[in-house]
Amino acid sequence: MTMTHAPDGGRRRREREVLADAIALSRSALGVSTPNPPVGAVVLDTAGEVVGRGATEAPGGRHAEVVALDEAGERARGGTLVVTLEPCDHRGRTGPCSARALAAGVARVVYAVRDPNPLAAGGAETLRRAGVDVALADDDEVAAAEQGPLRAWLHRQRSGRPYVTWKYAATLDGRVAAADGSSRWITGPESRHHVHGRRQEIDVVVVGSGTRAADDPSLTARSDDGAPTDRQPLRAVMGLTPVPPDAAVRGSDGRFRHLATRDPAEALAMLGDVQHVLVEGGPRLAGAFLAAGLVDEVEAYLAPIVLGGGRSAVEEAGVGTMIDAHGFEVRESATLGRDVYLRMTRRPA
Repeated sequence: MTMTHAPDGGRRRREREVLADAIALSRSALGVSTPNPPVGAVVLDTAGEVVGRGATEAPGGRHAEVVALDEAGERARGGTLVVTLEPCDHRGRTGPCSARALAAGVARVVYAVRDPNPLAAGGAETLRRAGVDVALADDDEVAAAEQGPLRAWLHRQRSGRPYVTWKYAATLDGRVAAADGSSRWITGPESRHHVHGRRQEIDVVVVGSGTRAADDPSLTARSDDGAPTDRQPLRAVMGLTPVPPDAAVRGSDGRFRHLATRDPAEALAMLGDVQHVLVEGGPRLAGAFLAAGLVDEVEAYLAPIVLGGGRSAVEEAGVGTMIDAHGFEVRESATLGRDVYLRMTRRPA
């Protein structure tokens, strides 16, 4: 087996920069690549210049490495392929990326995450045996990649179920509606714009029967002028109450699902091989997913207002004492207009 040679400091710094670019690039595959992983890849020529970039295309299309290598052409020969996930080593609807890298003549491959799928893993070893210098990224780069766009796909591979994000908008005192039931608008237009962007990146948006009846939401991803965007998630209502034929959530594109159950685990199973589920409401549905231990991530949009009463963001979360509280770690924060956005992942037990 060919051993990986320690690169000089300048080359390694360049590869770190390019891997960060590949992680950012992979975000464009969210909402597109399922059930395949959202991967980003960058090709450097022998001088360290970027000559190819790519992200995973829709199923049946090219993988990120192939997109980047196709763009690079002959300039990839002797160069470096930097990719967020270990190149695949199996032939499905497309050929193995390891074989494509060998055909392109790259001399070095740097990847951030080992492929946990036994059907696809092994690309790194195949490349090494062929004489390619292969390196796994440093620990901090691996962590960045695993917490990036790959996180839902990795969770699906490792746990066998979709990655679940609970999203809510609330006041500073945790209210999602005033005492009279009014809730439009708690957050500002910048937060709503952000939400519609996130809907384009996930596979399914889920609300409960109560929210469906009260708000009649469409759950579509829309641009600022209200027009539907090109990428649309599946829309689902969870609960035993029938969804009327004229409900806005049904739409006309066939991308609606009624999850006729009150059991969150059963609802996830009904959704098949999706990777990322966004639970948008309401408080009882959020509580049910929390109580079942099925919330992996929270996205909170907090408005700088106080109501002092009204409905809380979550109900019946299965917590009776402080030591049983559901714990999360802040991964990302931002100011959106007047609001604050927080993205948090579940704290390890």
